Parts: sequence; structure tokens; C-alpha cells
Amino acid sequence: MTESTLHLIKAFFLGILEGLTEFIPVSSTGHLILVGDWIQFSSDQGKVFEVVIQFGAILAVIWIFRARIWKLVHGTVTGVPGERIFMRNLLIAFFPAAIIGAIFIKAIKALFYHPGVVAVTLIIGGLIMLYVERRSKATPSGGAPHADDTVTESRATAHSVEEITWKQALGVGAAQCLAMIPGTSRSGATIIGGMVAGIQRKVATEFSFFLAMPTMLGAAVYDGYKNFGLLNDQAMAAIGVGFLGAFISAIFVVRAVLRFVANHTYRPFAWYRIALGIIVGIWVLTRTA
Repeated sequence: MTESTLHLIKAFFLGILEGLTEFIPVSSTGHLILVGDWIQFSSDQGKVFEVVIQFGAILAVIWIFRARIWKLVHGTVTGVPGERIFMRNLLIAFFPAAIIGAIFIKAIKALFYHPGVVAVTLIIGGLIMLYVERRSKATPSGGAPHADDTVTESRATAHSVEEITWKQALGVGAAQCLAMIPGTSRSGATIIGGMVAGIQRKVATEFSFFLAMPTMLGAAVYDGYKNFGLLNDQAMAAIGVGFLGAFISAIFVVRAVLRFVANHTYRPFAWYRIALGIIVGIWVLTRTA
């Protein structure tokens, strides 16, 4: 097997991993950094790869939600109140990350794209998720959490995307900014941020999926444009293969996530993050010892 063929196999594997982890709250970028470091796929070109192949996962979401997207666009143009509110909230939630990302993304990559950072943010994010899930199941008067595992957030005030207020959308947008730090998870930050703001879990998940479209598309286009000079033929081929892998795997994951959140909390993902963070932390310490 030639080195170039092995490189493409690694790229396809990382693309599959991107699609599997992008829309669950475990941090796709964190997983790409960890696995990329493990299989020796880390480089400046690798950082561009990690961002641009996300567009494959986004195309999967666009395909799955194509009818809902058309309804949103058509309703916004024709003046349907609920659709215009939905579009307004998406724009409000999008701009904080767009502005901060354009200004600070280079410094963020230089400072935080490291397995040690991923280990810490995985654990912290998992603990926050456990706290929010416990809080969301408590009664408004502070009673005990519900015994079952179904979605019964008594604190939620928005039970559809049309009921989300501009303040809640801004809160989700602010939470999304935290996801620029690898290991935080964009989907995790926006979903949990939405739940803290009073959005019902399933609705927060749907809003997170829609918010991912302009956010990740913008990041992929911006990063690809800014770093185009770094991309040789091998890098472009790897991005194409990774893009395909991300699209294929995300098609299956998005539907599975929507089914899961209808009847379950995110606690399993929180415990997974904590366990993985501990394992990665031990690995980083032993490797540098």
C-alpha cells in the first residue's frame, strides 16, 4: 500500500468519524484531533481538513430537512409569522460565533488544538451536561427529579422553534461561541445552552441542527478560502474523501439522534465525555512523562 493511498484511507476514516460525532454532544473536532494525532494525520493542512469536511455532514442535514428548509425559506419570503420568527432567531444565534470566529479563530487554533485541551473540555462539558439535565428534570419548586428518562423538562418555556424568543436565541448563539474550543462540542454547547435558556430538549436539538447549517458552512468556506494556499493535490484529495465519509455517516446519525432525544436525556453522552476525557488525560500525561 502506497503512502498516498494510506493517507486517503485515513482521511475517509476521519470523515466517517466527523459524521458520527458532529451532531451528538461529544465534540467532533475533539475526536478528529485525538484520532488524527493517534494516526499521525495532524498538520496545518489537517486543521483545514477538520473544518472543511464538516460541510459533508451539513449537506446530510440539508438533505434530511430539505422540506422543512423550503417551508422556512418560503414562509419567510411570504411573511408567515412563525417562519419569520424562526429565521430571525437563526440569524441572531449565528452572528456571535461568526464575528468572534472571524476575529479569533487563528489564535484559537494555535492555542487550543491539542489533545490535553480536548481532555479537559470533554470532562468539564460532561459535568455541565449532567448538571443541566438534573436541573431540567427538577420541578419548578425545586422538587426531586422525575424518576423516568423521558423528556419532561418542566422548566422549558419554548416547546417549538416558533416559540423561541430572541433572548433565548442570543443565549444559544453565545453558547455556540464556546464550541470554538476543541472538545466543547458545537451541538452540545447549543443544545445545553438552549435548555438552560428554557428551550425544550427536542426543540433545542432541532434548532441546533438548523443553526449548524449557516455556522458550519460559513466556517468551511472561510477556512478553505483563508488557507487555500496550504492545500496541495494530496490535501484536496483527502478533503474530498473525508467530505464523502462525513456525508454518508451523518445521514444515519442525524435521524438516530432525533429518535433518541424524543425519549431520553443526554446523560449517556455526558458520562462518555467524562470517561473519554479521563482516558485521554492519562494518555497525554504518560506520553509526555
